Amino acid sequence: MLDQIKNSLIVSCQALPDEPLHSSFIMSKMALAAKQGGAKGIRANTKEDIIQIKEEVNLPVVGIVKRDYKDSEVFITATYKEIDELLESNCEMIAIDATTRNRPQDIKLQDLVDYTKRLNSEVELMADIATLEEAKIAEKLSFDCISTTLHGYTSNTSNHKIYDNDFSFLKNLLSEVKIPIIAEGNILTPEMFKRCIELGAHACVVGGAITRPQEITKRFIG
Repeated sequence: MLDQIKNSLIVSCQALPDEPLHSSFIMSKMALAAKQGGAKGIRANTKEDIIQIKEEVNLPVVGIVKRDYKDSEVFITATYKEIDELLESNCEMIAIDATTRNRPQDIKLQDLVDYTKRLNSEVELMADIATLEEAKIAEKLSFDCISTTLHGYTSNTSNHKIYDNDFSFLKNLLSEVKIPIIAEGNILTPEMFKRCIELGAHACVVGGAITRPQEITKRFIG
């Protein structure tokens, strides 16, 4: 998948149960609209959504499963259960929360990576990180790429945005990590997308600015 998305846009097509567009059918049509607009990849949540999206478009999919657990703050592809579901979906890449926070059931990140590769050595792995330290750890664990997904969404980065100081966090990652870096998180405009690619991001994921009309509407209202 990494070869297919080089220098391009990945559109995140997700809607949680409490959102108006929550529906595998709607997400498949959102993915079709994204493809028609020029996206080269899709990021999607749940086995059901991914299967229907892959029936609608032939774009590669970064798959995740968001699920809350009482014993952990980690909710993006947190356990073996989510890995099993994503492997059944036949997505080309699986994104996993690769922060240093304790995982549900005390599962270790290394064990989750090894488990995935043992079941399917072809699927690529994306590490959703919040800090440079986590990116370096993920690189050592043989992830195929890093995504800035959780920068600004963990307790130790809650006051940060990926675009702060002309994407200084992205710049630091690019200078310190050798595997591909995917820019993701509050990228709201075409100009921000272009800047990420210009700086050297392998690709860029945009979600809410394209696929969440309630968020787009709020920005107009102010």
